[in-house]
Amino acid sequence: MKINWGTGIVLAFIAFISFIMYFVIQMAMDDRANHDLVTEDYYKQELEYQKEIDAERSASKMKANLKVTKSAQGLTLVFPKDFDVNQITGTVSLYRPSNKHLDFNLPISLSNTHLLIPDNRLVDGRWDITVQWKYKDKTFLHKEKLTY
Repeated sequence: MKINWGTGIVLAFIAFISFIMYFVIQMAMDDRANHDLVTEDYYKQELEYQKEIDAERSASKMKANLKVTKSAQGLTLVFPKDFDVNQITGTVSLYRPSNKHLDFNLPISLSNTHLLIPDNRLVDGRWDITVQWKYKDKTFLHKEKLTY
């Protein structure tokens, strides 16, 4: 039996498409791969994004920038010194992109301008830290990616 050019090209396309479909189906059915969204309420967070942009702008306008430093005791957040620490409220969210079970939130309660997140809560690797805080009815936001 003789195969001409047209038949050979059609057979090559069918073989290639079958090969690709096999791997697509194999990866979709594999239990080792995690196909979840990055966060559970991704679409809700997307709608809130403009508020985050406004909070970041107000932080830069009022010079309310935070400093995040690593130390032997853990992660230290330094709030602006000219703000009254008794009027600062909010939350600190630590997000681990590789494992959602390590994510946690902490309320902000300050006695001085420093907030310490203990070293025993932080596993080595990449963390995304988000600090949402209020001072005198102004909302501020600080986001940072760090490797611990």
